[in-house]
Amino acid sequence: MDGDIAIHNKHAEKRRIIAAVLLLTLLIACVNLFFVNKYDQAAYGYNGSSSIVMEVSTKRVLYGKNINQRLPMASTTKIMTGLAVLENSKLDEVVTIPRKAVGVEGSSIYLKEGEKLTVKELLYGLMLRSGNDAATALAIHTGKSVEGFVKMMNDKALSLGLKNTHFTNPHGLHNQNHFTSAYDLAYISATAMQNPVFAEIVGTKFITIGGMDGNRYLYNKNKLLKSYPGATGVKTGFTKKAGRCLVASSKRNGMEVIAVTLNCGPMFEECSRLMDKAHSEFEMANIAKSGQTLAEIQVLKGKKDKARLCVKEDIYVPVKKGGSEKLEYKLKISDSVKAPVKKDRYVGEMEVYLEDCLLFSKKIYTIEDVEKKGAIDYLKDFFR
Repeated sequence: MDGDIAIHNKHAEKRRIIAAVLLLTLLIACVNLFFVNKYDQAAYGYNGSSSIVMEVSTKRVLYGKNINQRLPMASTTKIMTGLAVLENSKLDEVVTIPRKAVGVEGSSIYLKEGEKLTVKELLYGLMLRSGNDAATALAIHTGKSVEGFVKMMNDKALSLGLKNTHFTNPHGLHNQNHFTSAYDLAYISATAMQNPVFAEIVGTKFITIGGMDGNRYLYNKNKLLKSYPGATGVKTGFTKKAGRCLVASSKRNGMEVIAVTLNCGPMFEECSRLMDKAHSEFEMANIAKSGQTLAEIQVLKGKKDKARLCVKEDIYVPVKKGGSEKLEYKLKISDSVKAPVKKDRYVGEMEVYLEDCLLFSKKIYTIEDVEKKGAIDYLKDFFR
C-alpha cells in the first residue's frame, strides 16, 4: 500500500513539473511575441491611430493613414489657438492675467493673478511649454471670454474648409466634442507655419520671458528641434484619452513638410520616419516664376492689342523624384478685357494639376499698363 502511494506521488510530482515547464514555455512565447510585434511595428512604421505628411506651401498630402478619422488631439489644439491669437491680437498688447487663467489643470507656466505679460510672451509660454494657463489668458484677452475665443477657433476652421474639426476649449483638455483629424490638423499647421511670427515662436528652442517674481525660463518640449536635421516646429500633446500626439515640421532643399501622428506611442520616431520618407522621395519643382510671361490677353480699344500676364510669386509643387508624375497647369482667363488696363490687374486663375487632379490655383495679373485709344489713334488706324 505504501509503495502504491509512493508511486502515485511520484507520478503527481512528474505531472506538476511538466505543467510548470509548459506554463513557462507559454509565458516565454507570449513575451517573445510581444517583442517581435513591437519590433515589427518599429521596422515597418508604427502609424498610431492616424498619421499624415503634408507639404506646407501647396498642402499636398504625400502620405497618410486614416487621415479623416475624428480623434482627440490634446495640446496640439494650441496650434489653432496660437494662429487665432496672431490673427486677432497685436504682439505688444499687455495682458493682465485674470483669476480664471490661474491654476488651470494640466501643464502650466504658473501664471499669477494680476501679473502682466505681453501677448508674444504668452505665446511662447503657450507653444514652448504648452501652458494651459497661457492658453486661457490669451483666449480671454483675444475673445473677451473663453467661449468667445472658441467661436473664433471654430470659425477659422470653417473658413479653411475643414470638416472634421471642432473645438470646445483653447488648450486641449479632453472633451468628447473636442476633436480633429490628421488631415485637418496638418492643414491648420501648414497654414500657421506660413505666418512668420508663428514659425519663429515654434522654432525657438529656449527663451526667457518676464514674471511677477522673476524671469521664466522656457524650454521647448519638441525635442526634434535638437535632434532632427532641418526641424522647424511644431507642437506636442498628451492626455490619457488622446494618447501621445505630435505635429512636427522640417525643411530640406526648399521643401517644408508637416507630419502628424495622433495616438502614437513612439510619436517622435514615427514623425521622423515619415519626414525622412518625404524628403527622400519628393522634391519641389518650379512651374512658374514671378513676373514671367505666362500668356497674353486681348485688349479691346487699347493702344496695344494684347497685355502680358503673370503670377506674382514663384510657384513650386512637390513631385516625386525621377519625373514619374505628370504635372501641368491651365489658365482660366477671359477672352478679352477693355482698355484702359492697369498693371497688376487681376484677370483670372492659374490652376495646377497633378495626374489630372487639381492641386491648387493662383491668381493671374497683368504685367503692364495698356492705355485706351484716343481720336488720334483711331485716325492713324484709319489711314494705316
